[in-house]
Amino acid sequence: MAERRVRVRFAPSPTGALHIGGVRTALYNYLFARQHGGDLVFRIEDTDSTRFVPGAEEYIIESFKWLGIQFDEGVSFGGDKGPYRQSERRDIYKKYVQQLLDNGKAYIAFDTPQELEQKRAEIQNFQYDCHTRLQMRNSLTLSKEEVDQLIADGHQYVVRFRVEAGEEILVNDLIRGEVRVKSDICDDKVLYKSADELPTYHLANIVDDHLMEISHVIRGEEWLPSAPLHVMLYRAFGWEDTMPQFAHLPLLLKPDGKGKLSKRDGDRLGFPVFPLRWTDPKTGDVSRGYREDGYFPEAVINFLALLGWNPGTEQEIFSLDELVPLFDISKCSKAGAKFAYEKAVWFNHEYILKKSNEEIAALFEPIVKEHCPGETSERILQVTAMMKDRVSFVHELWPLCSFFFVAPTEYDEKTAKKRWKPSADPSQGGEPGSARQLTELMEVLEGIDDFSLENQEQIVHAWIEQKGYKLGTVMNAWRLTLVGEGKGPGMFDISAFLGKEETLRRMKRAIEVLG
Repeated sequence: MAERRVRVRFAPSPTGALHIGGVRTALYNYLFARQHGGDLVFRIEDTDSTRFVPGAEEYIIESFKWLGIQFDEGVSFGGDKGPYRQSERRDIYKKYVQQLLDNGKAYIAFDTPQELEQKRAEIQNFQYDCHTRLQMRNSLTLSKEEVDQLIADGHQYVVRFRVEAGEEILVNDLIRGEVRVKSDICDDKVLYKSADELPTYHLANIVDDHLMEISHVIRGEEWLPSAPLHVMLYRAFGWEDTMPQFAHLPLLLKPDGKGKLSKRDGDRLGFPVFPLRWTDPKTGDVSRGYREDGYFPEAVINFLALLGWNPGTEQEIFSLDELVPLFDISKCSKAGAKFAYEKAVWFNHEYILKKSNEEIAALFEPIVKEHCPGETSERILQVTAMMKDRVSFVHELWPLCSFFFVAPTEYDEKTAKKRWKPSADPSQGGEPGSARQLTELMEVLEGIDDFSLENQEQIVHAWIEQKGYKLGTVMNAWRLTLVGEGKGPGMFDISAFLGKEETLRRMKRAIEVLG
């Protein structure tokens, strides 16, 4: 028999923003598909019409475009196995629901919510299963005539899967190995609801995976309990030969404490849990996104790839293409992965260092021009080259180095108190104060024609040595005059960038203000 082509799918529900855990699931599916020369299918699971949120589907597609995860077929991507939106496949599902009913693998149940609630009150830990179904109002306890009449009268019903007692269900999981479950503990899950003529997740997934020839189902650990039912459904349809292999990924856990990562954790600790900013159309609440917070998509991908899997080496920086040959689904951890959000910041810093000065400058330029419309690209590039290694995000550059473009109007009080020295008594061998020293330095700088970094440094150092001044005292006070506080790169980097005229203008003003 010819080897089966690898086909995987990512199938989100359009119920809101895409959680970062869903992004990791899609990423692992992408890596698996590319590694095996297979296909990645994008399917929308919208069988629960009550939970549909306008704009969610478009948001999910835009998220993957930003991240660089490309699908081969599916909603908005085309393909010959559609439709890929479950709400457009009603007639397909009805056919397979009828097949299960005809073969005695499913049955119709008319129990109302009130009747189910009453049964739960009667029986502790009640579940609708092989032990209780004959006590209920369904096609196993009613005659065919009664069933037909109830349907004809418009009574709402559900179709439940008939789980046979006394069987052992084996799930072969690529991450967790063999998982064995006794059928007696499984309930008769609802597969279809007459109210909206749509199947539930369980039936729709099985039918879609079969018809779309999905070879591997890579999904979150939270779906592991449903895997035995899905195996039983494949058997019920006689599709054992096309049953996909399962892989259930570990959960993403809170950075602190126990439990699954939630949006609340992000709000509490100050990090996004969505790829893009999301505005809830019902409440108007705005949630942060990695894109808008200034993360590079490559950094987010790199960070997520190593949450629950690692290549077994010390290397941490990988491009998407580099991850493809290295990825091994069987090496994923069984245990949940702590969401160490500080590591995402570290990755973003590493990608800033990795990118060229020109790339970062192009991103920084709109921020600079918002404050200084006439600033040139060349000067912005110079500053970027000096300062990019000090930040984790491009938006951090402006508060760090705005002094290159805008002269200080105030002087940090704490720095001035520490660095702006008053005059000492000359008879005691003390140095002149900062105002006197900086006035003298102005005269030295005024006489320099070649204001390059190297030439300034040579002349100023010689002058300090000749005067017997302390290098640190002069330089710290000079920094305060040009920057307004005690930060920034080397002093000659700053003065060479500003040029003679601007350097002297700033020094003169600072001496007037600081005295």
